[in-house]
Amino acid sequence: MTREKRPIVLTIEDDAAIRALIGGVLGAECDMRAAGTGAEALQVALEARPDLILLDVGLPDTDGFTLCRSLKQNAVLSDIPVVFLTSRTSTTDEVDGLEAGGIDYITKPITPAILRARVRNHIELKRSRDALARMARLDGLTGVANRRTFDDLLLREWRRQARTRQMLSVIMMDVDHFKRFNDTYGHGAGDECLKQVTRAAEGALQRPADIVARYGGEEFVALLPDTDIDGALAVAEGIRAAVVTIGIPHSGSKAASHVTVSLGGACTVPETDVEPSMLLEAADTQLYAAKREGRNRVKGVSVSANS
Repeated sequence: MTREKRPIVLTIEDDAAIRALIGGVLGAECDMRAAGTGAEALQVALEARPDLILLDVGLPDTDGFTLCRSLKQNAVLSDIPVVFLTSRTSTTDEVDGLEAGGIDYITKPITPAILRARVRNHIELKRSRDALARMARLDGLTGVANRRTFDDLLLREWRRQARTRQMLSVIMMDVDHFKRFNDTYGHGAGDECLKQVTRAAEGALQRPADIVARYGGEEFVALLPDTDIDGALAVAEGIRAAVVTIGIPHSGSKAASHVTVSLGGACTVPETDVEPSMLLEAADTQLYAAKREGRNRVKGVSVSANS
């Protein structure tokens, strides 16, 4: 375990002596948090977002199995592995713990070497799972969000903006004549082109909540919460200009002597009874209008979700 990214371990144990023992065993490698009751544990877990939870089966206000089920039902905490601390050794207790969502048992009295080894193993497993989950959410070539992740984020923002009655914008963008670029310069150069276009697009975003995703092939999409059409068009123009500034030669393009992008933006106030795909379709229509008018340009529209 590296010092740069020390894992956070939450010990839920009402015995102060045992908490101190665990802290002494793991403190050199982990940032320790502690709670003595179930109620306190939920609050600390939400604040600390630990990498691992060590949970006593017997707590003064609840039993560990019930608390574990509560942790697993919480969307924020459900992926955190839970290891039970217990003096109970019956098969029934172990089954109850596993069915509640625990991944392991450490029996009392605690043996420091065993505790340290098991915590190390579970944290490394969690980090591997987290890394795989991150990879599944990202486009392998460009490193930005992939289409599945974008669709999830769009749905989440659509629902949020429907509640707050705020505007939501998307920008669809396409690298102009990209097939001709690949045919002329090769697929390796095409991959590098997409990477540079991605970096240019990300650099043109104006707020932390804005994201760029690869939608497929040479097509990208940006999601801009709390943004009206004027703001979306300003971002789109910033992306277009940033790609031009890179100056990647493109002798096969009919739009310019260098790589360019066409962009279509759309904005609406979401409605709960309307699918967010309507906003993408509106932006896509604007994208094709930009292509019809000569490419290397921006088109946009504000639409009503109920129209």
